[in-house]
Parts: sequence; C-alpha cells; structure tokens
Amino acid sequence: MRIQGTAIIRDRGQLTIPEKVRKVQTWISPASVVTITSENPDEIVIRPYSSKNVDWDKLWKMIRKSRSIKGKRGNLSEFIARDRYSH
Repeated sequence: MRIQGTAIIRDRGQLTIPEKVRKVQTWISPASVVTITSENPDEIVIRPYSSKNVDWDKLWKMIRKSRSIKGKRGNLSEFIARDRYSH
C-alpha cells in the first residue's frame, strides 16, 4: 500500500513526516531512531533503525580498550572529554 503526503523541509534540514504516513507506520514515534539513505539523486529512504547487526560485546570491548590507553599526558577518554567540553 502506497501512502503519500507533502511536506516542507525547514531550516537545518528538518522534516515533519505527514500525519497520514505516521498513522500507518507504527514504528514512527517521537524519539524513534531511523536510518536515512539516498542511493538515487531524487529519493531519500527512511527506515527504522535496527541494532540487530551490532556486536555489542565487541563494541564494549573496544570502548574499554580505548578508555584504558594511557599516554605521556593522561588517558584517551579524559582527553576526549576535555576536548568535547572545551568548545
């Protein structure tokens, strides 16, 4: 079933999905995480984000490893935090 609506892209690329589309798609709700892809110049595809392909154990292992790296001037996570909050 094809549902179509019209919307206007606002400042900073903000787009409101038309209500008639939101009513049909149960996964669209406030704070929904989506993936946005564009393979052709005249289309954008929005899909619900799926974390099924994420190896969470591997990801957390890499995070712990990066936090443990220490150098001459301190550890990496402290550097990133200082850099992030200094701007």
